[in-house]
Amino acid sequence: MNENQNKLFTARSIHPIATSQIVLSPQFIRTMSGKRRHYPQAQYQVQQAAIPQQLPGVPVGAPMAGVGYPQQQQPQQPIINDGAAPMYGQPQQDQYAAAAAAAAPYGSGVPPVATGYPGAPQQQQQYPGVGGITQGLSGMSINGAPQQQQQPAQPVYGQPVPAPVQGQGYGQPMYGQPVQGQQQQQQTPQLPLNQIYQSDLLREIPPPISDLSLPPPPLIIPQSLLVNPASAATSNAESKYFRSTLNAAPSSHSVLKKTKLPFALVVRPYTALKDEDEAVPLVTDGVLSRCRRCRSYVNPFVEIVENGRKWRCNFCQLKNDVPQGFDVDVFTNLSVNRYERKELNHGVVDFIAPNNYAVRAPQPLVYVFVIDVSVNAVKTGLLATVAASIADTLDAIPNKDERTKVAFIGVDKALHYFSISEDSEAKEFKTMVVPDLDEAFAPIPDSLLVNITSSKESIARFLQQLPSLYEQNITPDLALGPALKAAYNLTHSIGGKIVAFASTLPSIGVAKLSVRDETSVADKPKEASSLLTANDAFYKSFAVECNKSQVTVEFFLTGSAYQDVASLANLPRFTAGQTHYYPGWTASNFEDITKLSKEITKTLTMDIALEAVLRTRASSGLRMNTFYGNFFSRSSDLCSFPTFPRDQSYVIEVAIDETISKQVVYFQTAILHSTNFGERRIRVITAAIPVTANPVEVFASADQLAITNYLTHKAIEKVYGSSLNEARDFINKQTVEILQAYNKEAVNSNTGGSTPLNFCANLRMLPLLTYAMTKHIGFRSGIVAADHRANALNLLGSLPVNQLIRYLYPTVYSLHDIPDEVGLPVETDDGQSSEILLPTAINATGDLFQKYGLYLINTTTELFLWIGGDAVPELVNDVFGIPDIFQIHLGKVELPELDNPFNEKVRNIIAKIRESNETVIYQNLFIVRGGSVNEPINDPAMREVAGLRSWANSYLIEDRFNNSPSYKESLLSLKDKINN
Repeated sequence: MNENQNKLFTARSIHPIATSQIVLSPQFIRTMSGKRRHYPQAQYQVQQAAIPQQLPGVPVGAPMAGVGYPQQQQPQQPIINDGAAPMYGQPQQDQYAAAAAAAAPYGSGVPPVATGYPGAPQQQQQYPGVGGITQGLSGMSINGAPQQQQQPAQPVYGQPVPAPVQGQGYGQPMYGQPVQGQQQQQQTPQLPLNQIYQSDLLREIPPPISDLSLPPPPLIIPQSLLVNPASAATSNAESKYFRSTLNAAPSSHSVLKKTKLPFALVVRPYTALKDEDEAVPLVTDGVLSRCRRCRSYVNPFVEIVENGRKWRCNFCQLKNDVPQGFDVDVFTNLSVNRYERKELNHGVVDFIAPNNYAVRAPQPLVYVFVIDVSVNAVKTGLLATVAASIADTLDAIPNKDERTKVAFIGVDKALHYFSISEDSEAKEFKTMVVPDLDEAFAPIPDSLLVNITSSKESIARFLQQLPSLYEQNITPDLALGPALKAAYNLTHSIGGKIVAFASTLPSIGVAKLSVRDETSVADKPKEASSLLTANDAFYKSFAVECNKSQVTVEFFLTGSAYQDVASLANLPRFTAGQTHYYPGWTASNFEDITKLSKEITKTLTMDIALEAVLRTRASSGLRMNTFYGNFFSRSSDLCSFPTFPRDQSYVIEVAIDETISKQVVYFQTAILHSTNFGERRIRVITAAIPVTANPVEVFASADQLAITNYLTHKAIEKVYGSSLNEARDFINKQTVEILQAYNKEAVNSNTGGSTPLNFCANLRMLPLLTYAMTKHIGFRSGIVAADHRANALNLLGSLPVNQLIRYLYPTVYSLHDIPDEVGLPVETDDGQSSEILLPTAINATGDLFQKYGLYLINTTTELFLWIGGDAVPELVNDVFGIPDIFQIHLGKVELPELDNPFNEKVRNIIAKIRESNETVIYQNLFIVRGGSVNEPINDPAMREVAGLRSWANSYLIEDRFNNSPSYKESLLSLKDKINN
């Protein structure tokens, strides 16, 4: 581990893992292949008090199995912890039911957890989960006193919701108890909506984290509202494209105010890096019908009226003419069935836009690479790595129409332009050095942008020779600002993306930056305003100029010292780009090379849209209030994206201006863009949400993951606009107010003397997630390096929901006791092998870590492989190829490939987690050794070991860390605040 990483680790305090008193004895167990072998394992007798009341990762109330090696007869269901989105075209109700069946309904039984490598005997213990509580509540009050009447059983939250029945009342009393919110008069037509299933947060420790894998509560929409009821499965946009914090919209602002819940949308127009991985229907005939008044696009929820001659807009109710092309094929002039049109059957659809939807002809894709050639970039290997990575992607950069162009600019204290010949036979390229930083012009601009198709061989030769040109460079300065302006001058008439690589702080020329004084303001009220805002006005004003010319800026920062990420990140944030940060990066570490090169490759090869704008419309009475994400706001409701990335999502706050009298409201997001192959298109995403005047039904249909995404953006806004203290106070206040509102509106005040911490089952992970936010490096108190905090805020503000949740609450797997089938391809019915099966996740708490165990922590940005300090030599040898645990190479390192089944499984699991077609992030693996009474006292590496442990421990969210309380302690504090 290099010096910088060592400093990073040792800056953190040690947080020891909880341990149990143990007694050792030999034991026979079965190997991963199913054959028996002598494994001298540790048989652990754990003190009764140390046994957790619930198995990790098992819903509370589920039956627990005893100890045994992986059981062949009980296949383990794959966890959906990486937030895999529902299948395109599957009805949301069916998705909900499928996920609930896979994860097991709350309180129901699940297959027993098998064990493999040494484990503690688990005492079988029944603990009432939500399912058990709901059944128990039908016969007794919360304090155990019998009730007078037996209430009928209700379905468990997470089970499939019955199809809506017209005429059925909604807002059934919860568990037979009167609900205050149901007393108010309802103004909207009645629909059978989601119902409340109550839980006591304090009785669900550890929390049932399988909830984090569930899809949102279903959107219950009458099929009678559809143009084609047969398309109910695909008419509403899937949750991977569109989520609402509330899947039952309040009928008025007063109803929303009673719940204290936010009303916002989470929109992710593209869900994969490549078009080929998305199955979005495409309308190719050029027939594009829009409402004449509100300009919404025809969709599955319009109404066909006047004998089929007109369609009534579901947003503003205006009647519009049905285009002739709906009934006659514009290419063949033959009659067609209008009800088979894609836009009338799908909630997400692409249109090829007519010519009048473009201000100018679609421009070619252009990349201008700004590459640091200073002495630091040469010595760390950044220059050589970047050159090799770009060369390797030349065949994969989007170039379907063979118009893609690239240019290269080197930068140290001067600007270095490279003129590459389009003649594939030419072996020479010209280098022009411009030392005048005040006028950063291109000497011969026409020759600097070259076509990839005609110049690929010349570009490859140039990149191969580039590192050798500067191997003797001793210039330490970096004129990044002038280089960015030079790149802008090359592409401003066309548009495109500037991709800049920097290994040090910009030190000369326009936009130069200086090291800020972190010591005097760290963990103080002025930390955010002093360290996390732009230190030079250039980084905002230049972003405005780039937007006007359709130019995006993307940064790859690899500094080993302070680099002012907070200032630099403004350019990508306001031009729809991203900032990639690699602290202490060096090519002497192969893992560093791997991460950087893979992320460069994914960034350059993803399909991106050009010259894009996004607008979201809603039904009358609703207004799009605030937009969050990486883009530029061109007007109050129009977001501008010079290039549209595939790995980010956006949050839109909704305001209710009028009382809504309809039973359903509609939202529609349209993205007008040019493809990277020269086609003007419009992606239209339409969603329908039922309306209710009942606060209880608003709670029952709330989406805890979407709410978390919204609260994260609001907290970031507080950081930039005020302070970190304000952000943390906002998070805590929102949690308290929502729980107070729930107890007022949805909980019977008669609790029989007991004081549970009640919350609806569909929101019971929200307190855990908001608690995790306050402990996250982006928001937590304490001394945090400014660059690290700024980078965390960048990620928090752009990650899609599934990755954001894992970034807040990491996924933890226990590997030493995985069943036989985990880590291997799942065989389908036809005998074919499919994807690798991942283990079931356990709670992120050290209380579940055994000193002999092996655990994997997935934080979205890193992977930690934790080997217990008392792991037996056989386990250590199988995983690392070394029987002595104190000889394992710790830190950033890959596992060796060994010829044994268990090593293969662990590597398969790691590879599966890294494998993703929806993010550019590649996760490095860090090996961490747990504590042991046998570890050497005077080992010089103990400082590094302790730093690694502390870093990994900071991701065990439910535990105490530094001055923060544990999750259970935070719930007790939350309970006191609510009751007082």
